[in-house]
Amino acid sequence: MRKEVIGDCTLYLGDCLEIMKSIPDKSIDLVLTDPPYGMNFVSNHRTVKYEKIVGDDKYPVEVLNEFFRIAKRAVYVFCRWDNLTELPKPKSVLAWVKNNWSMGDLKHEHGRQWEAICFYPQEGHEFIERIPDVIKCPRTENVYHPTQKPVGILRRIIETNKADTILDPFMGSGTTGVACRMLRRKFIGIEIDKTYFDIAKQRIQNAQKELF
Repeated sequence: MRKEVIGDCTLYLGDCLEIMKSIPDKSIDLVLTDPPYGMNFVSNHRTVKYEKIVGDDKYPVEVLNEFFRIAKRAVYVFCRWDNLTELPKPKSVLAWVKNNWSMGDLKHEHGRQWEAICFYPQEGHEFIERIPDVIKCPRTENVYHPTQKPVGILRRIIETNKADTILDPFMGSGTTGVACRMLRRKFIGIEIDKTYFDIAKQRIQNAQKELF
C-alpha cells in the first residue's frame, strides 16, 4: 500500500476492500464512487486506446456493505441500468443524462443516453439543497480514464449534501478529488491501478495549486 497526502486529500494505492477495513464505523460523511460496471470494457473504437479496467469482470456489490458501515451521512454509487437488479434497493435513483448515447444493439435496443446513480441516505444524512433526480451534464472526452466522469456531476452531488469528508474507493483518475478540492471538502481516494493513481495524484495536485 502507498499513501500520498495533498493538502486535505489523502490518496491510497491499493485494494479498497483491504484498506477500508481500517476505516472506523461511521467516520466518513459521504461515499461517492464509480465502481467497475462488470462490462469487461476495452477501448477499441476510440483514438486513444485503454487497457482493460482492473476488476471489471463484475459489479463489486460486496463492497456496498463496507460503504454502509463507514458512511455517516450518505452513499452514492454510479451504475448501469442493468446493474440495478444486483444492488440493494436505493432510496432514490438519479439519472445522469449525457450529451451522447451508447451504440449497443442498433436493431433491437434504444440508444441509452443516461447512467444511474443510486442514493442510500444514512442516519446522519442532511441535504444542503434537495435537487431533482435528473441531472444533465455533458460527458468528458475521457482524456484520463476510459469511463471518466465529468467534474460537474460529481461537484453537483457533493455540493447538495452536508458532508465534510468524502471517500471515493474507486478513485480512477481522481475526478471526485478534483471536485472536492474545488468545494474545499476533505477527500480520501483509493485506487488499485498505479497508472490511474499517478494521474489522480497529478490532477489533485493541480487543483490544489489553483486554490492557493
